[in-house]
Amino acid sequence: MTTDRTFASAAERAEAYRRRVLLESGKALASLDDPRAAQAAVLAEILATNGDTAFGREHGLAGVRGAARYRRATPIRGHEEFRPWLERVHAGERGVLTSEEPTAFFASSGTTGGEKSIPVTAGFLRRCFLPFYFAGFAQLVRHHPDLPTRDDAVLNLWQDPHSPAAATLGGRPHIGPSQLDFAKAGEDLAVGLGNRAPWSRLPDELADAGPWERCYLRLRMAAEHDVRGIIAVNPAIAAALPHQLAHWWPRMVREIRDGTVGGLAIRPPDPGRAADLERAAARRGTLRPADVWPRLELLLTWNTYVSRLYLPGLREEYGADLHIRPAPIGSSEGPLAVPLSGRASGGALMVSGCLYEFIPADERIEPWSDTLEPHELQKGQEYHVVVSHVGGLYRCAVRDIVKVVGFVGATPVVEYSCRDGLVSVAGERVRESHVLRAVAAAGEATGLAVRQVMYRAGTDTSRHEAAVAFATPPPRTRAFTAALDEELCREAPGYAAARRPGTLAEPLVHAVPVEAFWREWRRRVEDGERPTRVKDRVFRDDPGAWTRVLSGTETER
Repeated sequence: MTTDRTFASAAERAEAYRRRVLLESGKALASLDDPRAAQAAVLAEILATNGDTAFGREHGLAGVRGAARYRRATPIRGHEEFRPWLERVHAGERGVLTSEEPTAFFASSGTTGGEKSIPVTAGFLRRCFLPFYFAGFAQLVRHHPDLPTRDDAVLNLWQDPHSPAAATLGGRPHIGPSQLDFAKAGEDLAVGLGNRAPWSRLPDELADAGPWERCYLRLRMAAEHDVRGIIAVNPAIAAALPHQLAHWWPRMVREIRDGTVGGLAIRPPDPGRAADLERAAARRGTLRPADVWPRLELLLTWNTYVSRLYLPGLREEYGADLHIRPAPIGSSEGPLAVPLSGRASGGALMVSGCLYEFIPADERIEPWSDTLEPHELQKGQEYHVVVSHVGGLYRCAVRDIVKVVGFVGATPVVEYSCRDGLVSVAGERVRESHVLRAVAAAGEATGLAVRQVMYRAGTDTSRHEAAVAFATPPPRTRAFTAALDEELCREAPGYAAARRPGTLAEPLVHAVPVEAFWREWRRRVEDGERPTRVKDRVFRDDPGAWTRVLSGTETER
């Protein structure tokens, strides 16, 4: 990777950034008319680059030509099944999964509870991750061209490359994608918007602050600036921000007045700014993002899955002029889809970066499952995702399910639909996406706006159980429960089949306050999880989380 030249000004850097974003976006768009050719080129590069690795030799990849032979040579695996090869990499063996030595490992919590460890090589960054990363911000550059011109115009709540990072036993960084320091990786131009802002690097005395305090310190410093855009990517972060401001505003106002940050006298006192914020809080009893940053125009975030329920309600908190634009879709395993101008959600598959295969969502993922290529998908259907790329992943089931919502050229446009997983007490096989669509439809049918939901197999094993946060607490949930039951029958054929003979009872609905979900988010961050890792989950088997969320609520039976 090459280091970008030094720029004479922020304006010059912004123009170079704009050109790079549009260049990568143009390349990605150009591949959409012929995804088969793009995918063939990706596979050829994977095989040529890594065919002579230990993994490649074990699977005969050097002699493989074409997707069909690749599928016959390599079974589908979950991330945890790559552990034997990863252990050899961590022990210092070279050429195990990749011909290049990994410079870092991407981490995130796995579906089964294990910590992921995805190799990150220079070739993966150059050929796969960075083109996706730049192209994903094309909408921002096109629709909000002033934001890249000022270092303090964007509050980046997604990336935090200077946060404390873990390491592997071999001493290499074991980080989330949001912690990657592109400047150290030799791609200074890729340093994310907002990551040169005054709050992006905390004072040395505060640099080791835990995730919860780190959130406060960055917000406190940003409150002195004219922030115009917020990058959250994980929408749970955007949902938590108004609650954080409500919790912290007295401390924040006091520190702005005194010129302190975390108790350190390192900023000029600003009693005028403190008084303005105090007056805004007095009018409403709290501070909203719109009060702190009245010129907010952009929230960049994933806007599907659970966030479809609560993002509409955030507009009042963030301001009338806010545009909510979709963030690029990806995971620790690799890029998936890039937002396209004119589409409110989802994105086109990044067919020039990764090799994608798909399995219908109603089918189980097996090592030798038949898979579909991108051009074979059907609009309106949901699919499991299987990814391969030059960074050392081979037919990895990422445990995400996507829905095809259209096509650009011959390439599918997909939305993140849900995590892999089922609720089933009588063979009904209900997915998170079934629940989300049923909850939204039940809310619309009863006039009750839903903001959050958790769902599980009921503790009495004869029914399902839902904790539902309504925008306005309903006097009774009886009508909602009946509507939810009806919509689940419509969404999930297995649920309807179990309900007809009475094998499965009507679901049990608990009406809970929105604050219950916020408190659970806060608890996890206070306990040391980075906010980017604390994501919305519909299916939660953690009895402790259910006890905490349901605490103090009433259930209508």
